[in-house]
Amino acid sequence: MNKLLFRKLSLDIIYFFLAASLSITLIIWVIQAVNFLDIVSEDGHSLRVYFAYSILSLPKIFSRILIFIFFISCFYIINKYEENNEILVFWTNGIKKISVINFILRFSILFIIIQLFLSLYLVPFTQNLSRIYLKNSNVDFLPSLITEKKFINVFKNLTIFVDSYDQKGNIKKIYINEKLNKNSSKIIVAESGKIQKKEDQFMIKLFDGSIINSNENDFYNINFKETEYDLSKFSSKTVTYQKIQQISSINLFSCIYDFYIKQKKNNKICPRKIESITEEIYKRIAIPLYILILSLISSSLLIKPKSNKYLKYYKSFVFFVGFLTIIISQIGSKFITQNLINDVIVLSAPIIFVVIYYLTILFKTNFKLKYL
Repeated sequence: MNKLLFRKLSLDIIYFFLAASLSITLIIWVIQAVNFLDIVSEDGHSLRVYFAYSILSLPKIFSRILIFIFFISCFYIINKYEENNEILVFWTNGIKKISVINFILRFSILFIIIQLFLSLYLVPFTQNLSRIYLKNSNVDFLPSLITEKKFINVFKNLTIFVDSYDQKGNIKKIYINEKLNKNSSKIIVAESGKIQKKEDQFMIKLFDGSIINSNENDFYNINFKETEYDLSKFSSKTVTYQKIQQISSINLFSCIYDFYIKQKKNNKICPRKIESITEEIYKRIAIPLYILILSLISSSLLIKPKSNKYLKYYKSFVFFVGFLTIIISQIGSKFITQNLINDVIVLSAPIIFVVIYYLTILFKTNFKLKYL
């Protein structure tokens, strides 16, 4: 009987968690997908690239809200059991409060494993995959982005200006400015041209113009009757460099090991400052561990105050403590420094909180060792 009661409790939490997390994830994803429309309207990528890039953001969204939805799920189900007097079934079957609290604490380990899998592997992998996918994709909507008498900056280090343009790709009076490096550039001016696509790559066929190459010291001019300007060598202006959130956890751990253990202060392999790397490690490891303390906080609803008139305020207090704990978990990375002892304390803070809070619960429930 006891196993059936605990199974029902766990299933109720899981069902509510799945319903809430999927709903909120989809809402946030739709809002983000609208913001991602810029990669089509401004950067010229295809709808296929847009949908793939948007879908790859789902693991990140789900990972961000998991800790909050877990707390809400536990809080809601336990409160529901209390209000509907379903919790009395546990007490009448001889199950102690500390036993229920211990079960929820152990049950939370499942969500920690899910969160660690997401933060340590799946999210960095999908984020880096979306970056690579965007970087290697073509600017498929280039013709639709060209506007008459406006400077077009779809590509990095390239500016295009056309006087007139029709839907067949015919151009009149075109100006192209390609920045070769910091001190030199190439300017192409042509009377007419036509946008063409060869092997999924865009190029501009130019007629009756000149090419001007300039640098700090001199410049030279070349006239032409007909030439082709290849656009495949240019990349989109969309940010495609690897952010720290897209770096694999193994590489980040390697950087931490070299910095703190081997004392390699100037490791060229590590792509970011050690503070940023340690903060990212905190987000991937320490934040999931806060699920343990949140399970204990939500379980505190089982420990009622002595006076019923304080019950409503007690529930609000428990919710506030849980919400405050989530905030602390998110801002904890700001306390990361280059001091090994300080960083270890910050990273182990959730475990310290769990021990302190659990001892407080044991004291409040007048526990006996046989119930642990």
